[in-house]
Amino acid sequence: MSESLQHRILSHVKSERYRPQRPRHLARELNLTDDENYHAFRDALRELMDQGRVVLGARGAIMVPGQGTARDQFVGTYRHNRRGFGFVVPTDPTSHEDLYIPQGENAGAMTGDTVRAKITSRGQRDGKAIYSGRIVEIVQRSQKRFVGTLARNGQRWSVLPDGNAFTDPIQTPDAASRHIRPGTKVVVELTSYPDELGSAVQGVITEVLGKAGEKDVDLRTVIIQHNLPDAFPEPVLAQARQAIDTFDPQEERKRRVDLSNEVICTIDPADAKDYDDAISLRQLDSGLWELGVHIADVSYFVPTGTALDEEAMQRGNSVYFPGFVIPMLPEILSNGVCSLQEGVHRLCKSAFITYNEDARPISSRFENTVIQSRKRLRYEEAQAIIDRAPVVPHPEGPKSIDEYPPEVVQLLDNMNQLARRLQKRRIAQGQIVLDLPTVDLKLDEEGKVVDAVPEDESFTHTLIEMFMVEANEAVARLLDSMDVPFLRRTHPEPELNDSERLRAFVQVSGFKLPKTLDRHALQALLATVRGKPESYAINLAVLKSLTRAEYSPEVVGHYALASEHYCHFTSPIRRYADLTIHRLLDRYFEARDRAPGKARKGGRREARIALGDVPTHHDLVEVGRHISFTERRADDAEKELRQIKLLELLGKHIGDEYTGVVTSITNFGIFIQIQQYLIEGLIRYENLLDDWWDVDDRAGVIRGQRSGQRIGIGDVCKVYIVRVDAARRELDLAISELLGRARRATTGAATAAPEKPANPKRGKKHEKHAQSHQQRGGSKRGGIKKQRSFRRRGKR
Repeated sequence: MSESLQHRILSHVKSERYRPQRPRHLARELNLTDDENYHAFRDALRELMDQGRVVLGARGAIMVPGQGTARDQFVGTYRHNRRGFGFVVPTDPTSHEDLYIPQGENAGAMTGDTVRAKITSRGQRDGKAIYSGRIVEIVQRSQKRFVGTLARNGQRWSVLPDGNAFTDPIQTPDAASRHIRPGTKVVVELTSYPDELGSAVQGVITEVLGKAGEKDVDLRTVIIQHNLPDAFPEPVLAQARQAIDTFDPQEERKRRVDLSNEVICTIDPADAKDYDDAISLRQLDSGLWELGVHIADVSYFVPTGTALDEEAMQRGNSVYFPGFVIPMLPEILSNGVCSLQEGVHRLCKSAFITYNEDARPISSRFENTVIQSRKRLRYEEAQAIIDRAPVVPHPEGPKSIDEYPPEVVQLLDNMNQLARRLQKRRIAQGQIVLDLPTVDLKLDEEGKVVDAVPEDESFTHTLIEMFMVEANEAVARLLDSMDVPFLRRTHPEPELNDSERLRAFVQVSGFKLPKTLDRHALQALLATVRGKPESYAINLAVLKSLTRAEYSPEVVGHYALASEHYCHFTSPIRRYADLTIHRLLDRYFEARDRAPGKARKGGRREARIALGDVPTHHDLVEVGRHISFTERRADDAEKELRQIKLLELLGKHIGDEYTGVVTSITNFGIFIQIQQYLIEGLIRYENLLDDWWDVDDRAGVIRGQRSGQRIGIGDVCKVYIVRVDAARRELDLAISELLGRARRATTGAATAAPEKPANPKRGKKHEKHAQSHQQRGGSKRGGIKKQRSFRRRGKR
């Protein structure tokens, strides 16, 4: 069967009508999507790849060698590496794999630039197409403004850019007349760009931010570097005010289902101000339970095509930093009339889902509603009530359960029971839950990090997540049943090359994966490493093996959630995707209410309702592409600011010792995660103990030639801070003691404050060594004998 299936695949891929597809789409074209046939399909496809008869092109698309490469030139996005080389990611994902650009062949392109590239050589390795070439034209520059540190060398002034995207000094002749001191953080706009001759880049200083570490300087740096939006334009604010002024809550109550007397509560973070979801739960006469998920009706206040709508779409989403938010909507809406505040009538779109004894949804209905939240709760507060803790944490001081309305306490108990049943069902379906803990940063009044504490892991976080996922699925099922295009939250299954890369990584980490790598195999792997030092590295490897979720109207399910139809409905205050779904629900309500006799709630007739005035598939593709970009931009900005804040904190702890875990081994050094702060630092081989090191990527270890010491992924060690460069986002560490794997460390951030060395002299030694390392640019010289370097891992 394998040979006949291989022949069938090969014939299809070679046919003129075939357009390169990912494995899952190819299987769908061949009608091989059921579990038994799909496993055989993947085995046959893997054999074809091993034989070199098919290869993986860009984005994991299957093609025959040379297919899609007739054009020697193409347009794509350039990604530069600080070591001189780079890659061009094709705009057309079916053209071919990323193009490698050797040093000196990038024509002065910078990261993010849209370029035209020419392929100069082709090949393949491990069943994967490999291309290299050069850039022949820069179509569009992506970034003109950079933030950096002003420096002076004699009479020459320059700005040293922050981060790693662009590292060349920017000449700024105008600085001499600006009376700005060296070391100041400034914004510079480029007036000339890199070229093939290596000419100096020049720019003009447009804004002075202040000294690194001063209040809001880091925040402004990240906002500018990532081109995040600033203040709302006045026409947008004026429209928001008008929407509030013309809002008549009493009149609107007459048009909606009034739930003011229902027991409804919100559960949010302690510092939240925009409450966009609330929960109710009641037992029906049949004995079954009906979950009510009530979402702020933002679409009522933000009409399509207005200045307010256009601004929200351009922003795409809110951006959350420690102690600061860039909202998608003006705060008079997001924190005001749209926020589901306690004791206030608020407009909602509500999803009601009825469950059977196995916690499976058997019917759903949807309504425009008015609610009045009975209680605003915080995650830890709600968890303490559920646990019947003697003291309930509250911002105004500790409370007892007796101070809460009995109906709210009962609601929380019922919610807890249903959420655990839902969790059990979803895990059985194959939902993947990663254990990648984070820390909460504690800031002082100046915005500086004074501490980092483990993130709250109360079950109430999972409880709300379960209910939101159920509501999102219910709305997606409704819209899919009516055959209308809508923005789905798509998450394709892992590509073959990513799965094989994960399998290799897991093996070198000391674990195994079965031949058939499905959701349940991943669940078993994650359960095996839970609580072990290798947990973080394995969980991160699984995350990188997964395709990144995006917004698209394509009928693609959500792999990690084991969901066939999925969309985002529950956060319209902070995500534009959810707002598009709310507008489709409005079209549904209008069509339903016009239908003769009206469709039965939750009944079959809903599928026959035809919606009018809906976005086209093409429009949704464009919107989905844009808001997927703004989501990635927000994620990158949030991560970068957290990293800067933590590095500034660790800069005050040079020489201090911490517990760490080896998370990655590369051909230039090893990465170790400091457990207390969950941040990774690098130890280059020339600075690793006093030895020469052999790198064995098959075993996932390095071995010292002189000492015979072995260091592998998951090993626990004592490390100390050697050097911190917040501007370059770099953290250098050194090992003071290897503990191996016998002494297990937790995967969370529960490690106490930095361990003090048992011998005070030893602590001083660390500090002196760190200072010496900074002065000399390195510790005792070591060496590296590289047997095999790790292959480049693709981003999710």
